[in-house]
Amino acid sequence: MARSSLPREDRRWRELDSCNSSDALLMNIFCYPGTFRGGAVLDLLGVEAGSVPEFGVRAKVPRGGDSFDRTEVDMRLGNLLVEAKLTETDFQTADGILVKSYRDFAEVFECSRLPKSNGRFLCYQLLRNVMAAHHYLGSFCILLDARRPDLMELWFAVMTCVRSVDLRLRCKVLTWQELAAVLPPKLQSFLEEKYGIFAEGRAATSSQGECLASL
Repeated sequence: MARSSLPREDRRWRELDSCNSSDALLMNIFCYPGTFRGGAVLDLLGVEAGSVPEFGVRAKVPRGGDSFDRTEVDMRLGNLLVEAKLTETDFQTADGILVKSYRDFAEVFECSRLPKSNGRFLCYQLLRNVMAAHHYLGSFCILLDARRPDLMELWFAVMTCVRSVDLRLRCKVLTWQELAAVLPPKLQSFLEEKYGIFAEGRAATSSQGECLASL
């Protein structure tokens, strides 16, 4: 079975090779034919009609001189950048020298108040994406599991350090459960069965515990 279903050793692994990854979940939702039908998802995200999702986009956040960040954002939808989290334990950490090398870092954040541990900045992915939203005058959304209040707390810790009120208003946090509530019924059922994600306000069945254990 593994020989026929897993990637060959000479082929690069892709996001959907791990069907429980946050990237796979993102694609399963935003590539589903009926996701944007009716406009509820676009309204929830604050994105204009006709926007097409792009996955693994290089945000090119500017650093000092003429250099740019080469890391990828999980998804871009119109002027909205999206980072997705499911089973990941945190938002990654980064050395202070790296974080402070971003051109607009001190302009965007009250640096002394940002979460740190042993001289390293926590929530590196959030910092990078907020700076990208600032640079491109766009918006940013982090998609989290409602069962991870620890990640939610880290998000708010970063948001309190954003200097610009306008930029804070362009950044949002959304749970998979809130998003599921405006998705087509068939897709909702898939998320319940595969990921244990139940639409907000919808009663979870006894199978939820089994789904959680499988993650």
